[in-house]
Amino acid sequence: MIRKQLLSLATGAALIAAGCVSAAEVNVYSARSEELIKPALDRFSEETGIEVNLITESADALIRRIELEGANSPADVLLTVDAGRLFRAKEAGILAPLESEILTQRIPAAYRDPDNQWFGLSLRSRVIMFDKSRVSADEIASYEDLADPKWKGEVCIRSSGNIYNQSLLASLIEHLGEEATEAWAEGLVANMARRPQGGDRDQIRAAVAGQCKLAVSNTYYLAGMLNSSVAADVDVAKQVGVIWPNQADRGAHMNVSGAGMIKTSKNPNEAQRLIEFLSDDYAQQWYAEVNNEYSVRADIPVSATLQGFGSFKADQLNLEALGKNNEAAVRLADRAGWQ
Repeated sequence: MIRKQLLSLATGAALIAAGCVSAAEVNVYSARSEELIKPALDRFSEETGIEVNLITESADALIRRIELEGANSPADVLLTVDAGRLFRAKEAGILAPLESEILTQRIPAAYRDPDNQWFGLSLRSRVIMFDKSRVSADEIASYEDLADPKWKGEVCIRSSGNIYNQSLLASLIEHLGEEATEAWAEGLVANMARRPQGGDRDQIRAAVAGQCKLAVSNTYYLAGMLNSSVAADVDVAKQVGVIWPNQADRGAHMNVSGAGMIKTSKNPNEAQRLIEFLSDDYAQQWYAEVNNEYSVRADIPVSATLQGFGSFKADQLNLEALGKNNEAAVRLADRAGWQ
């Protein structure tokens, strides 16, 4: 009887102890919309048993939130969609270095922070698109050509307040210098078909509608329109061609979506496993097939849609420069009158 009681007590103690051990988890603050990241996070949970808690908001709002939460922040990983924002998070002091041979081997140096505080996970390029009925592909070859007076009144591009345009300007500052980039921005403004308005898809639609001949957009927006369930978007996208700029010199401007581990993370091992997972074969192929983004890894094939845009030479500028030059880019755009 006593033995049975002891066994019962031991079993109960073991169950209580087991119940006190919380399941492994990782808290992700994401500037990517939920539908573009949650399926990959769900797959991570299935493979590892680590629960992912996801909060989505704009990158600036998330960075500010983590700053205000301080040491009490539950955030373990920050996901965002621009190297400039990743640099901003680093400058805010909210990221921690992540020493991972897996990440440094998989991700080229140009697409990760020199101090290993953030890592690019997918690539996107900001390119020149054109209405195929009115422009031929050999009429424009570079970003610099967008300021050529021959395109006066023919360029559609969104506001300079958009981070993708700020990063394009930041890359030009790094390559050309601030004075030359400001002169370029002034020429671009003189060539705009209309006051900047809307998003990248709106620039593409405007070109096909005859409001301009050239549109500046990230490639995945056009890919999304080609794969859309909306027939009108598919029809518009089929009328648009892609120019890969600066193939004779530095290559097309690149940007990344990426991730960093939060300095105050309570789950650093889980955070590292998640970021490493997002660089593995499955996640990289998922970025390519579902999001129509380019992998940061050369061994991962692009989607069939992106193959239709052709191969290209990518700018190998270290993307830290996009953050480093962001403030100068914003001031420059203002001086050039780019609203």
